[in-house]
Amino acid sequence: MADFKQDAQELLDAIGGKENVNAVTHCATRMRFVLDDPSEADKDRIEDIPSVKGTFTQAGQFQVIIGNRVADFYNEFSAISGLEGVSKDDVKSAGKKNMNSLQRLMAALAEIFTPLIPAIIIGGLILGFRNVLEAVEFGFLGGQTIVETSQFWSGVNAFLWLPGEAIFHFLPVGITWSVTRKMGTTQILGIVLGITLVSPQLLNAYGVEEILAGDVNQWNFGFFQLDMIGYQAQVIPAMMAGFLLVYLEKWLRKFIPEAISMIFVPLFALIPTVFIAHAVIGPIGWQLGIWLSQVVQWGLTGTFNWVFGFIFGGLYAPLVITGLHHMTNAIDLQLVADFDQTILWPMIALSNIAQGSAVLGIIWLHRGNEKEQQISIPAMISAYLGVTEPALFGINIKYVYPFVAGMIGSAFAGMTSVALNVASFNIGVGGLPGILSIIPDYWLGFLLAMAIAIVVPIVLVIVFEKNNILTKWENDHLPVPKLGN
Repeated sequence: MADFKQDAQELLDAIGGKENVNAVTHCATRMRFVLDDPSEADKDRIEDIPSVKGTFTQAGQFQVIIGNRVADFYNEFSAISGLEGVSKDDVKSAGKKNMNSLQRLMAALAEIFTPLIPAIIIGGLILGFRNVLEAVEFGFLGGQTIVETSQFWSGVNAFLWLPGEAIFHFLPVGITWSVTRKMGTTQILGIVLGITLVSPQLLNAYGVEEILAGDVNQWNFGFFQLDMIGYQAQVIPAMMAGFLLVYLEKWLRKFIPEAISMIFVPLFALIPTVFIAHAVIGPIGWQLGIWLSQVVQWGLTGTFNWVFGFIFGGLYAPLVITGLHHMTNAIDLQLVADFDQTILWPMIALSNIAQGSAVLGIIWLHRGNEKEQQISIPAMISAYLGVTEPALFGINIKYVYPFVAGMIGSAFAGMTSVALNVASFNIGVGGLPGILSIIPDYWLGFLLAMAIAIVVPIVLVIVFEKNNILTKWENDHLPVPKLGN
C-alpha cells in the first residue's frame, strides 16, 4: 500500500503552505483547493510528485488529480497540514471569489442541472430502447415491430413508460427543486411549486391540438380568467418560477418575525409564486423557450446547417473547458419539448468521441510510456463513455495538438451529423453508447459521423506529432495550467 506522507508534504509546500489554503476537500479522484493566491502554486513542482497525475483550475478551484486513492492521500494531507476539510459545497462557495460574473452564472447553471443529469440520461436511454421495441420494423420478424410479435416485450415497453414519463413530463419538479437546493432555500417548496406546474388538473403541455383549438379549462376569477395549462418538460418556465420562489422567500424572511416565519414565509412565498408562474412566467417562459429552440433548430435545419454543425462541433470541447457547455442541457431539453427530438445532442456525443480518439492516438504514439498510460488509458475510456475532463485536462491540453486534432475531427463529424439530420430522442450517454439514444432511422448517419470522429483525430495526432505541428506551443496560451512535461 502506498505511503503518501512524503507526497502530501511536498504538495503542501508546493501550493504555498497551509497559510495559502482557504479551503480543501476531495472528490472521487481529485484534491480540490481554494487558494488565497493561486499564483503561489508551483504547478511544475506539483506535477513532479509521484502520486500526482495532473492539475487544472476550474470554477475557482485548483484541482490536483490523484486517482482512486485520493481519500487516503487526503487523510495524510490533513494529518500533515492540520487543515480540516470542508464540504464540496463550501469549497464551491469559497472558489467563487476567483470567478468572474460569467463563470459564476455558468457555475450556477451547472449546479442546477448536474443533479438532474443521471435521471435525464437514463430517461434518454429508456426512450431510445422503447423506440427500438415499438417503432423499428425488422425484416426477420416479417416487417413487424418487436412489441407486435412478443407480449413480453410489449409489457416491458409499456412498463418502461412509467419511469420515462416521470423523468421528462415531470422535469419541472426536478428543476424547481434543484434551484431551491442550489440557492439554499426551502427545498420542499421547490418540489411543490414544480408539481403545480405539471399537476394532472392541468392540460398536458403536449396537448397542442387542444391548446390551439382553445379547448382549455380555465380558472375563472370573475373579472379575468387563467388557462389551466401545464408545463410538462418545459425548462425555462420552471427555472424562472424557481428563482422567483427563491428570491421571494429570502425577501420575506427579512421582514417576517422568526416566531411566525414557519407559517407565513411558505404561505406568502409559494401561493403568489404559483399564481405568477401560471399568469405571467409560464406563458412568457414558454414563448422564450419556443423562440430559443426555433433559432437553434433553424441553425440546425437551415440551408447552411452544415456550417452550424462544423462550428458547434469544433467549439464544443473549448466550451467544456470554460464550463459554458452546461447551457446546452437546457437547449437540448427545450428542443425535445418543442420538436420531440434534438439534432444538437448527437454532436456533443461526437465531440466526446473525438477527444477520446485523440487520446487513443497519443496512446499509440507513446506506447511503452507506462507513467503516461496511467492517465491516458482511463482518460480515453472515460471520454468514450461521455466524460471528457480527464482526457482534456490530463492529456489533450497538455500536448495541445491532440486537443486541436479532436476539435477538427469533431467539427467534421458534427458537420456530417447535421447535414444528415441525425437526431436523438433526448440527452443520452455522450460517447460510444450514445447511439442508443439516436432515433433508429438515423443510426447509419450517426455511425458515419462516429467513424469520422474516431479516425480523423487519430490520423491528425500522428501527422501533427510526426511533423512537429503545434508541438512547440506553450500551454500558458490556454485558459488552464499546463500538466507537466
